[in-house]
Amino acid sequence: MTVSIVYIDRSVVRDGKFGELKPAMAELVDFVEANEPEILAYDVYFSADGDRMTVMHMHADQDSLEFHMEVAGPKFPPIGEFIDLESIDVYGHLREDLIERLRDKATELGTGRVSVHDHHRGVDRVPDD
Repeated sequence: MTVSIVYIDRSVVRDGKFGELKPAMAELVDFVEANEPEILAYDVYFSADGDRMTVMHMHADQDSLEFHMEVAGPKFPPIGEFIDLESIDVYGHLREDLIERLRDKATELGTGRVSVHDHHRGVDRVPDD
């Protein structure tokens, strides 16, 4: 059975940048929707005061996350002017090279750390192909 991958990153929105960040993230979501048919979910959340952003995406497997990094990755650097990425948490097993790519992203967009939480046990109803 394939265990899905859940990715969650958390960022602080730079002072005065929420007005620019919000449409930039809407554009990124539209890009992901149009160019990543295998992604299971891609959601952006803002705190009520607009000071924090959380991005969550879900993938059926590592290959989907890797594809996301390749396709959407060039869209990440411009967003760095609006945020300080604090953390990336990934739930599920990842290859070391993919973890390294996430570390690069965390460094490029902020001072964030990357934590990978290996799957222990659970119920996953994401269909296998």
